[in-house]
Amino acid sequence: MSEYSKRPPLEIRLKVLAAVDYAPGNSIRQRVQAVSSQTFFEQTSGKHYRFTWRTISTWLYRYKKNGVTTLERKVRADKNTQRKVSLSQLAEAINEVLPSLRQNKVGQIPKSTLYRCLLERNYFCRQQLAPTTFYRLIRDNNLLSKETAEKLRVAFAMQYANELWQADTMHGPAILQANGQWKKTFLTAFIDDASRLITHAEFFYHDNTENMIEAFKSALFKRGKPERLYFDNGSNYKSKEILQACIRLNIRLSHAPVRDGAAKGKIERFFRGFRDRFLVVNHSFNSLDELNQKTTDWIESHYNNQPHQGIQMKPLDRFNLDHARIHYLLDDEYADEVFFVEEERKVSSVNIFSIHAQKFECPVDLRGKTIQVRFDRSHKNRYVLYYQNQRMGDALPLNLYFNAKQPRQGVSQ
Repeated sequence: MSEYSKRPPLEIRLKVLAAVDYAPGNSIRQRVQAVSSQTFFEQTSGKHYRFTWRTISTWLYRYKKNGVTTLERKVRADKNTQRKVSLSQLAEAINEVLPSLRQNKVGQIPKSTLYRCLLERNYFCRQQLAPTTFYRLIRDNNLLSKETAEKLRVAFAMQYANELWQADTMHGPAILQANGQWKKTFLTAFIDDASRLITHAEFFYHDNTENMIEAFKSALFKRGKPERLYFDNGSNYKSKEILQACIRLNIRLSHAPVRDGAAKGKIERFFRGFRDRFLVVNHSFNSLDELNQKTTDWIESHYNNQPHQGIQMKPLDRFNLDHARIHYLLDDEYADEVFFVEEERKVSSVNIFSIHAQKFECPVDLRGKTIQVRFDRSHKNRYVLYYQNQRMGDALPLNLYFNAKQPRQGVSQ
């Protein structure tokens, strides 16, 4: 008997299904099991086939449900596509790393060296892109060609300003304090994807949610509201305040995959240039204010107002081309409330609620209602009440002595 094959043609599968109708047995299951013991021969290839009862049952189910077409072998919907690292992301990463590598004796950069360098710099991990897949993508798409990389990078950019902002935080220089100790700084920066404009960048002594929100607010007031944000996976960028602010401002929020440096290529490239062109020259600062002042001057003068290689024009000029699409925030008394954290509270029968071990009165009658209380987590000196998405006003600190002196309805004085 010839060897058995695991890739039967359509004709053989149809013969198997036809054999089920004439097989002995009082039920379909018995007939399918009877057919599973049979051997089917194909004259063209001279091969013999035998199938398990589970395989035959699957074919029979698909045939009865959707017809003969489902017996054909299906092609994966994502065939020839990369599920974890896209071509544009890979081209962006290669373009970042290539200038730092030297060619060998035959004038080439070994692909294995390039792959190891990308792993070491955390553009992706081995689970996201195996070496064989990496070599195949470079070969099939000519990713080491400068022209190909430029085309893919252009395809990766957004079309209009404020369509997408990327943001991240980098470690900055340490500053000597009055007590003789050195204190580390952190730079939080936002970049517009289409124009490469730095919408805001600011140094802080602490890498926390409060400072992240402060930088985000400054970027919004300076450059308008983006349609989408692409953040890192740090806890500051996934905080409750950021999520709620994006919902209130109708901004779509997404986060880069873990260890996916290529996905944040534009902000990472800015950080690299900032270190090489600014921090190398300016390496000593007397205060955080001095560091931020010099950083702002350099960004506005030497970065935003100088031609960018990726777009072949000044980032500020490219950003201003879409000025008609930009929506600015109003700097009024309600602007800060957008970034307040929100918690729900139940109002008592005497129109009082508790929060942070304090009691407050509602500005209007909300007895028995479940309200939303918004407040600044870093200060907690003001609480704004919302009910059914309507602003009710600021909560009033409970004053029992004042309330005791107020006249009550139905009580004679």
